[in-house]
Amino acid sequence: MHSVNSFARISALAFGIAGVLAFGQAHGAAFQLKENSAKGLGRAFAGSGSAPGDASVIATNPAAMRHLEGTQFQGDVSLISFSAKFDGGGRLVGPTGPGTGFPISGGNGGDAGTIAAVPAMYFHTPLGEKAHLGASLTVPFGFKTEYDRDWVGRYHGVKTDLKTADLGLSLSYDVNPYVSFGAQVFVERLEVDLSNAVDLGTVMFSQGGGPLGFAPGNADVYSQLEGSSNDWGYTVGTLLSFNENTHMGLSYRSKVKHEIDNGKATFTATNAQATGGLAVLAARGLFVNTGGKAEIELPASATLSFTRKVNDNLSIMFDYSRTFWKPSFDSVTVDFSSNQPNNVLPFNYRDTSFTSLGADYKLSDTLTLRGGVAYDQTPTTAEHRDVRVPDTSRKWLSVGLSWAPSEKAEYSFGYTHLFTTDPTIDQVSATGSTLSGSYDVTGDVLGASINYKF
Repeated sequence: MHSVNSFARISALAFGIAGVLAFGQAHGAAFQLKENSAKGLGRAFAGSGSAPGDASVIATNPAAMRHLEGTQFQGDVSLISFSAKFDGGGRLVGPTGPGTGFPISGGNGGDAGTIAAVPAMYFHTPLGEKAHLGASLTVPFGFKTEYDRDWVGRYHGVKTDLKTADLGLSLSYDVNPYVSFGAQVFVERLEVDLSNAVDLGTVMFSQGGGPLGFAPGNADVYSQLEGSSNDWGYTVGTLLSFNENTHMGLSYRSKVKHEIDNGKATFTATNAQATGGLAVLAARGLFVNTGGKAEIELPASATLSFTRKVNDNLSIMFDYSRTFWKPSFDSVTVDFSSNQPNNVLPFNYRDTSFTSLGADYKLSDTLTLRGGVAYDQTPTTAEHRDVRVPDTSRKWLSVGLSWAPSEKAEYSFGYTHLFTTDPTIDQVSATGSTLSGSYDVTGDVLGASINYKF
């Protein structure tokens, strides 16, 4: 079994951490959240930086605060339902290489998806005749998948929980009724909690542990990595109005570089055999609970937004945004507090596009209907798709409405269904086990908001 011995040259601790940090190899469109407005959700976020009457522009394009009237507060919540069910199997490393051994035990992991609420809040007030002040609380990135702990793909991932929150302050200035400029500075909180199983049986077997009863798949260790970081970024934008009915917004959100220096890696044996293996390796300084550092760079993005009021009832909107995953997610380097050498983890993300077209129709003075379609591209490819976020490009179909019973209050609702193809997985773990199969992925988003003018 000489081919297995090659795995002995790989850092034992890296077996756990490389799998734990593999969330970056999954997909970005899912943990890059656009769900910051029920009104925007109803038209697939077309017109996100140019359409009047939505306070979410405080975060997406501060220059468009020109369209907000007086002092107002807006609160939004989006309920995201994501389902991911795996169908397939895997094999352990064998005498002739990865995936040539016995089938991996365990089921398909259950539904790895989740239902999550994503909040957003906005406040706007004018400063004199031409300036505007805004504040926002948004969630621009976030995702969670969690499989059964003993599932067949446990060596690739069990739990992935990444979430952020941005607290921003915005200012804008109207040069004239046709040109406005704006900017926001925000503080971002990032929290990461990631886990997977490690095939300690293979690690020990490759280091001569066969006579001690170690074999691939018989001594699993549960590995977990947690960490958090606070950092800051900015958004700048402009709103150009060709006339009172036609508006174009341009905005740019900066990347945010998070320096995680409080990372914690822990390893827990799942049976008596694994407990013995941990003790042997700990004496060599391997598989010990330790701190660590990592740099995670969340990507920059740019958006072109267009809104045209066709008549007193109908308005049409368009959005195109580009997210610059490269080079932010080419790789991530992990620096351990122990004597463990650094590990460079490749992710191979590509830049992505989001395109949407939507419309509002004012049915009466109090009721507005809306709808939209969009195409959302994933940054991953079949070659690099991971179990943590089994993503694929998707199409959006959105509907929504707003009801304004008075001049001060407006209530909005939006719904989006995501149409996807079944993504496939074909992966090899650090210890040579394989996993192949496909996913049944579905997604729905329901949003609600209230806007109140003081």
